[in-house]
Amino acid sequence: MELKFMRAAFKEACAADKADEVPIGAVIVLDGKVIARGQNRTERKQSAVAHAETEAIQKACKKLGSWRLDGAEMYVTVEPCAMCAGAIAGARIKKVYFGAHEKKSGCAESLYPVLTINGLNHTTEFIGGVMEDDCAALIKNFFRRKRTGKKTKAF
Repeated sequence: MELKFMRAAFKEACAADKADEVPIGAVIVLDGKVIARGQNRTERKQSAVAHAETEAIQKACKKLGSWRLDGAEMYVTVEPCAMCAGAIAGARIKKVYFGAHEKKSGCAESLYPVLTINGLNHTTEFIGGVMEDDCAALIKNFFRRKRTGKKTKAF
């Protein structure tokens, strides 16, 4: 695991934050190189499926000309939701590194083990808690600002 890739995902999350989106960022790495980046764009696109993970997966598939991302790794700032975990498994991503745990909707380990559930065509290894404090602070500050109506900078 390379910390520089989680920093790249964090940079995407910060860009989402500046665009007033829920600050989640993702990068997909293959052979030691970032091949795709994504950030949450649900508000800008008015699409429930425009999460950082799905954005990065779509870009990586387009770049490789294949829906199979065999051998690729994803770095994402927050534990994937059920939809994103399903997309990650469907894309055959080898391993996911995530930052903050998401107790309400995380589907790597917090709520449901979608990435490793028996019976799917593919299971995905994962490691959680990478840069967890920074990733958790970014998203907590975002929602705190939303609740109070303040426009303070998170990072």
